[in-house]
Amino acid sequence: MSKSAASPEVKSKQSPLMVAILPSLFLYVAAVILVFFAREDLAATTQYWEFFLPVVAFISIISGWGQAYAFDHSRLFYLIKQLLHWGAIAGLLWLLYDHGIRDTLSAEQYNLVQLYLLALGALLAGLYLDTKMLFFGAFIVCCAYLVADPANSAILTTVGDAFGVANAQDKPMTMIIAAALVAFVANLFVLIAMRGAIMAKRGRAARG
Repeated sequence: MSKSAASPEVKSKQSPLMVAILPSLFLYVAAVILVFFAREDLAATTQYWEFFLPVVAFISIISGWGQAYAFDHSRLFYLIKQLLHWGAIAGLLWLLYDHGIRDTLSAEQYNLVQLYLLALGALLAGLYLDTKMLFFGAFIVCCAYLVADPANSAILTTVGDAFGVANAQDKPMTMIIAAALVAFVANLFVLIAMRGAIMAKRGRAARG
């Protein structure tokens, strides 16, 4: 099969870029909305974070599927590792509840535990399963820091100075949205690179 004949076949096997972007876009938009409500009333967001963690896990699993293919990793082992990874995070939260530790924590403290575990899960998934999750994990760490101590936002001044934002410490949500945009753009670059690697691999397979 010639290169010209193989090319349309290869392209047809990938979903449109806009469709591929939607899961990551949903993650960042949902996270920003949750952080906004958490800053208003952290105790009232417990169930939202509990529902959000399995959503992140599901998106992480489908998001890294292409990376596993591009790097010639077994998709079966990839799926097993993802399930064990996120299952361990969920299992730890269940143990906190089952052993009564949850009852010793205030709603605010428990939600911060959820936030930091979510960040840890995303960071670790980004390191060895799906690179894109690394940026989401770093973003959640920033959010957790600002939610944990909203009055102590001096770090925003340093970040604001780096990006030319005046009085950044008085604009925490603006800075959170800006951080989300930076992380999402980095996520997008990785996504495009992975799609290119997948297309190149399928092209070689079609020609071979």
